[in-house]
Amino acid sequence: MDLTVVTYAVYLLICLGLTIWVARTLSRNGQVFLADVLHGDEKLAGAVNHLLVVGFYLVNLGFVALYLQDDTAVTTAREVFETLSRKLGVVLLVLGVMHLGNVYALNKFRRRGMADRGQLPPVAPQGWHPVPQGYPVPQGPWAAPTGQ
Repeated sequence: MDLTVVTYAVYLLICLGLTIWVARTLSRNGQVFLADVLHGDEKLAGAVNHLLVVGFYLVNLGFVALYLQDDTAVTTAREVFETLSRKLGVVLLVLGVMHLGNVYALNKFRRRGMADRGQLPPVAPQGWHPVPQGYPVPQGPWAAPTGQ
């Protein structure tokens, strides 16, 4: 059998296994993070998590398929390992960059959500404090009610 075909088969098996393992790990551990980003909405977090996993599979497996072809002939066991290490190294780097990109984007959403939550007063206003005697009464859209 041609060693190039063996290299392709081993490459596909390893990449498929790595993709499934990484997707499951990210999905399982990302659920809590997504729930926090989405203000505790577990149903929405589950849906977003599922969509991210599907997108992860599509992008990664598409890249693995496109990166399968190699113009060099593999004729020795050494070349099998060298080709596999080069291809797997690139796939792992792409997986890592995709993961970091997702975490960066979700962290931006999380920070924005935390900032929005922090802008609400902890207690609703209960009334107006009158302007002390001798101070000018503010005018305009920010003026306190006059009681008329």
